[in-house]
Amino acid sequence: MSLFEIQNLTYYYPDNNTPALRNINLSVEDGEFLLVVGGSGSGKSTLARVLAGLIPDYYGGKIGGKVFFQGKELTEFGRRALRTNVGIVFQDPEKQLVMTSVEAEIAFGLENLGLPQKEMFRRVAEVMSFLNLSPLKNEFTANLSGGQKQKVALASVLAMQPKVLILDEPTSQLDPVAADELFYLVERLNKEMGYTVVLIEQRLERCFHLADRVVVMEKGEILCEGPAGEVARWEAENSLPFIPPVARFFASLRAPSVPLTVKEGRQELKKLLPAQENTGGEVSAAPGGNCGLGGCCGENERCEGALVKVEDVWFTYPNGVEALKGVSLEVQQGEFVVIMGENAAGKTTLLKHLVGLLKPARGSVVVMGKDTRKVSLTELAGQVGYLSQNPDDYLFQDTVEEELLFTLRNLGLEDNGVVDEVLERLGISCYRNLNPRDLSSGERQRVALASVLVARPKLLVLDEPTRGIDYGLKKELGGFLQELAKEKVAVVVVTHDVEFAGEYSQRVLMMFDGRIACDGPKAKVLGESLFYAPQMARLFKGYADGVLTVEEGITRICFHGELQNACERA
Repeated sequence: MSLFEIQNLTYYYPDNNTPALRNINLSVEDGEFLLVVGGSGSGKSTLARVLAGLIPDYYGGKIGGKVFFQGKELTEFGRRALRTNVGIVFQDPEKQLVMTSVEAEIAFGLENLGLPQKEMFRRVAEVMSFLNLSPLKNEFTANLSGGQKQKVALASVLAMQPKVLILDEPTSQLDPVAADELFYLVERLNKEMGYTVVLIEQRLERCFHLADRVVVMEKGEILCEGPAGEVARWEAENSLPFIPPVARFFASLRAPSVPLTVKEGRQELKKLLPAQENTGGEVSAAPGGNCGLGGCCGENERCEGALVKVEDVWFTYPNGVEALKGVSLEVQQGEFVVIMGENAAGKTTLLKHLVGLLKPARGSVVVMGKDTRKVSLTELAGQVGYLSQNPDDYLFQDTVEEELLFTLRNLGLEDNGVVDEVLERLGISCYRNLNPRDLSSGERQRVALASVLVARPKLLVLDEPTRGIDYGLKKELGGFLQELAKEKVAVVVVTHDVEFAGEYSQRVLMMFDGRIACDGPKAKVLGESLFYAPQMARLFKGYADGVLTVEEGITRICFHGELQNACERA
């Protein structure tokens, strides 16, 4: 008997005539690791809510078909029984945090179950130690970074000790090292403790190989399901992007097998390129490529002019946390800069200084010739665009179109067709008359970005813009940001997505403990990194260093005249 059994499930959200799920038939076995992939708005999160018993109990709407858990219909379980058996961690951790301190948040669910004090203490201490949250136990949840909030939300669920763990993009706000640690933890929970895991994830290079089975969704339907290797091959044959870069690379070469990990990929690469010599670690751009845009700034050249100058900036929050320690940098016109680093390294704090939301305690920040300590936010508005980690902070109008028009009215600007242009360029014209709060996380992200872009800022600052969006939308966003850079807009992005940084940026900064530890061209910074290297860089390390993307990998093989022979051997 399957743990979950879904039969002919169809679901409509309230006041929506398009089904979010359509004729779903799916089983989940006890102890299975199930990975659910698909585009933004494909129904992945809705399926997770169904399994957690939140639909239709919490969200309402119309539902057809049946969902069984341990042989009984899900509707027969009371809320208490469901919460102790099925735990879910949402995309946005802020929607899950209700208490003021970390320790109180983790204990909240246990208190509602009425557990004895000693049992609560043991469980809370155990999960805090497991997730390395003990140093933060007395911190206010409101003061935590996005990644720390995500770990607290996970800890609060693990403390309930459920049989099933449903994770909806749990690494979207975690740095690469923390993401790897989390997946290692989830793998242990599954393999060593028997947890059933249902994972929804976009950063597939870190988790695809962990899954026993993969489900591919599109427009509320299941396109394909099966073992990870078989699904990867099927996706490659059908030109679907929901597989790791290393798998896409070998599928492009029509290799006999589709590796899912760097280790497997390097073994295949040796077979394809037996005569290829080790390059000795020299870092260079792929032949015929560049650092993301034609004519971008190199290490020893500058673009037309620095829009932002940050000199020896120090900043301490009222709670005593020293967030920035002597940070200095310049951002040029037309430059596409990505800032990376561990959670709570000071990345968001630095962004807030660039747009004038925070003022340095020491040092200076000059934006377009204006010292941010001497000008108001109003004077910078319109010229500087800022999108924070949470797109919902920007959405309060009744329609998508009204969100964009509000920005223009607030700044005293005319439409002149800019609303239509931005909606079209971001692929959200079809949502213009919809309420933005009814859209998926990735769709809301694009609406919030559109509300910033209609002002045509000269400096665009984005905090985790790829969170919750699929590969196709990342590609559209990355291309769009590159176009803006060509139009002399300075683009500064904070992201944990190393694949996005490797594909689209020109320059990468690494921050650790409030300081800039590394700053340079993306091929050098990412290629030399151990934990922040894209999957293709790890695959080619020692063969052709400096390769960051699938396209660069294929170009490098072509450059060495090996592609034809490799394909013939394959």
